[in-house]
Amino acid sequence: MTDITAELVTLRDYWRYAISRFNAANLSFGHGTTTAGDDAAFLILDSLDLPIDALDPFLDARLLPAERRLLADRIETRVTTRKPSAYITGRSYIQGVRFHVDERVIVPRSHIGEILFSEYLNAQGSSFLPDPMNVESVVDICTGSGCLAVLAAKFFPNAQVDAVDLSADALEVAEINIAEHEVENQVTLHQGDLFGPLTGNRYDLIITNPPYVDHEAMDGFPEEFRAEPAMAFDGGVDGLDLVRRLLDEAADYLSPEGGMICEIGSGREILEEEYPDLDFFWVETAESQDAVFWISAEALAARSAG
Repeated sequence: MTDITAELVTLRDYWRYAISRFNAANLSFGHGTTTAGDDAAFLILDSLDLPIDALDPFLDARLLPAERRLLADRIETRVTTRKPSAYITGRSYIQGVRFHVDERVIVPRSHIGEILFSEYLNAQGSSFLPDPMNVESVVDICTGSGCLAVLAAKFFPNAQVDAVDLSADALEVAEINIAEHEVENQVTLHQGDLFGPLTGNRYDLIITNPPYVDHEAMDGFPEEFRAEPAMAFDGGVDGLDLVRRLLDEAADYLSPEGGMICEIGSGREILEEEYPDLDFFWVETAESQDAVFWISAEALAARSAG
């Protein structure tokens, strides 16, 4: 590689350089960023331990030689390996909250994190989620990096949170995030298949972002997505295998006033056709109107009784 660190001296220089390299390499995005410019900004700012949403104040800052070398190396790594930038910096963010990530887990990008913030950080409170002070038990199914379990511990201060994943590797990463956010007293990790390790438990809230990508979509994945654990995506032929199991089993694990919030991607029409008797409430997010649903314990129990 040509040494460009003598020529590029400001953060603006490296940002421009990274954008040009990313576009020339036809990189793919989708791990919290959607464009070459945003991905380059994330990689640079996070590598320098700067706020990832504050590019402008630092654009003309001159960088130290070690910082220039770090950025040059990481830009080169992003282009040559096509790994997501979050894997290169080792960090990902949900609504500004930082989490550790590596190749053992999918890069967090759940809509549910956005929903928790938008529903609870407003004067009116949530229109459908339970009062956070009244929630005593939460489970995060398919926890991955543990990010949603950590957020649940923060939003529901009186709750004990169980977090389940089939992957022992993912749970090792979740353990790191639970420790870094100092919620060890609230969050308990379980290895197993969906509700398998939770026999006899009841919860006020089930949070789940299960694998929901169909096989055709997985076959078309760019290299950036192929760098992530395949099991974190694989939802079966139509993407809804695990979602069906969750719907069929959740009633047995919910308290009478509880409910489940579940991310499903693009399977709304299939679910509504297969479960015509279920009253799904589809939650709008910044990027979608039907990627996440809420369903009450009452609605699930009525279906089970019927």
